[in-house]
Amino acid sequence: MASPARVYTHGVLGNARADFAEDVRAGLTKHPQKELPSKYLYDEIGSALFEVITLLPEYGLSRAGARLLKRHSEEIIDRLPSPVAVAELGSGSGTKTRWILEALSRRQPVTYYPIDISRTALSRCWQELGRIDSVSIVGFERAYLDGLLDVASRRKPGECLLVLFLGSTIGNFDRPAATQFLSEVRGILHPGDALLLATDLEKSVSELLLAYDDPAGVTAAFNLNLLARINHELDGNFDLSSFTHEARYNSEQRRIEMHLRSTRAQTAHVVGASLEVHLDADETIWTESSHKYRCDEAAEMGLRAGFQCEAQWVDAEWPYAQSLLLAE
Repeated sequence: MASPARVYTHGVLGNARADFAEDVRAGLTKHPQKELPSKYLYDEIGSALFEVITLLPEYGLSRAGARLLKRHSEEIIDRLPSPVAVAELGSGSGTKTRWILEALSRRQPVTYYPIDISRTALSRCWQELGRIDSVSIVGFERAYLDGLLDVASRRKPGECLLVLFLGSTIGNFDRPAATQFLSEVRGILHPGDALLLATDLEKSVSELLLAYDDPAGVTAAFNLNLLARINHELDGNFDLSSFTHEARYNSEQRRIEMHLRSTRAQTAHVVGASLEVHLDADETIWTESSHKYRCDEAAEMGLRAGFQCEAQWVDAEWPYAQSLLLAE
């Protein structure tokens, strides 16, 4: 009988509220484009709304990722030496990760390290994956690289580390920043370790816009919740009824952008960030980017960062790729 999996959540280094306030102050004082970091979309309510988004018929990305893992997890695992520990950057609820863990647990006992800044996400990850036989869960409520450093320090001699970066989260980075991030991940890994990288691929603009601005308004609620979070956690007074959600495609950068558009001239105060924010009518706050890639770009990014592309799988129904990159 396998021993029960247990989860130990390690707190974020530093003061999370102070970091949030600092990032809000820095982003909303940017000129000419105000911004808010997309990582703050995922509080308890935002995480729940995103789970609904993944089920929408217009948003095919999550289903594509699940299909690829369901079909190819055994093949992915077969390409790695034993034993293997698994770390996931931005685990969310861990729903898709089940296929990898179940395939690996048939070969060996597994330690799984979900890394996420959202405590709610880690709790849902435990609920989703905590009963898989021969899988132990050690969660880190940390930023990606900080958490990965902790995981790397715990590895056993001779253990291969498989890092999962799923959901096309790499698309939230500008392209040069994405390569830099992969280089920093590579700097933590040993030769022979692996990174499974998901990238959403280019498709029609109309299809993309519908995926990020669904008719049911769930993505709009997800985006607006960021202002609600500022109001709640930093004593802000944003009037959510005076903002609308907007998704736009930037053809030069090949990315979807999510914005919050002010429908009138207004001033908001954020006491916890010592901030007064003035917005003109139709001025926007940029909250998220989602860059879209060609199939060959993941391998090229990996190569520049010190990885070799071992294999790549592409979903035909919703163009989406998962690339297995090996640390050189």
